[in-house]
Amino acid sequence: MESRLPVMIAEDNAVSRKLLEKTLLNAGYEVACVKNGLEALNLLKKRFFPIVLTDWVMPVMDGLDLCRAIRQTATPGYVFIVLLTAKDSRQDLITGLQAGADEYLTKPFDPAELNARLNTGKRILELERSLRKANEEIRILSITDPLTGCYNRSYLTERLPQEIKRARRFHHSLSIVLCDIDHFKKVNDRHGHQAGDMVLQEFVRLIQRSIRQGTDWLARYGGEEFLIVAPETDVDTACIMAERLRNIVCGHRVSLPSGEIRITATFGITGFAPDIPEGEISSEVLIKRADLLLYRAKQRGRNRICAASLVSCEG
Repeated sequence: MESRLPVMIAEDNAVSRKLLEKTLLNAGYEVACVKNGLEALNLLKKRFFPIVLTDWVMPVMDGLDLCRAIRQTATPGYVFIVLLTAKDSRQDLITGLQAGADEYLTKPFDPAELNARLNTGKRILELERSLRKANEEIRILSITDPLTGCYNRSYLTERLPQEIKRARRFHHSLSIVLCDIDHFKKVNDRHGHQAGDMVLQEFVRLIQRSIRQGTDWLARYGGEEFLIVAPETDVDTACIMAERLRNIVCGHRVSLPSGEIRITATFGITGFAPDIPEGEISSEVLIKRADLLLYRAKQRGRNRICAASLVSCEG
């Protein structure tokens, strides 16, 4: 069953308020009633109402001030406002619309006209929701690696500095894990680039299902290199995670059209503790150190981890 659309009525006159409520309930809306603009604004802060019907003349806060306040308040979506009043001059109409009202309805109202105005509001709200959904889809595409579905480097560049600032503000540790699929070029050379794409996709799937959901996140750094950001995690704990991931990867068989193959990965881990001095942390420094540690691990034979905290990592 389709849920009822919530509508809030702000009306100080009890008779008018009851009549509006009855009309809207009969039209299939969910209705909440308040007696003035301040009560309406306070309720809107607790619960979102996509449609607000407000009288113009009310005590404490009138309808015009309520319109202005709603337009200045951050809400989850657009609020369609209908201003109801006995004022019916052209200047009154202009004043109401300039205050932020979408529709203007004179009293005594005609129920059929009110429903028609609300249907207009529903169409506008549906268009607004569709636009927000499309914009969100575009945003997701802009931060997602199209092949693997994890975050892309643009997202990493934007988000990692935010994670660093957050960790410093709340005195938390933060670690990053730079991982590289070993001898990936040989996969492409022996099995083809389509098989290589399948390996990258399977690698990301293994990593993403094995890190903390909603806390850790994975981004494609470039080619076959991926970076895991682990908030509120010290380097020792990140090492345990990386070693677990290494074992998961090397113990997994990747199914390709040419048959099953095994892959391995090498990991470079670094991070910082809450007490590290100011000015010694940036996303560039963290990634540079993780890359150095990844290189060291490769020099030592690959399929292994190499870690050091930011303050103790040389170079």
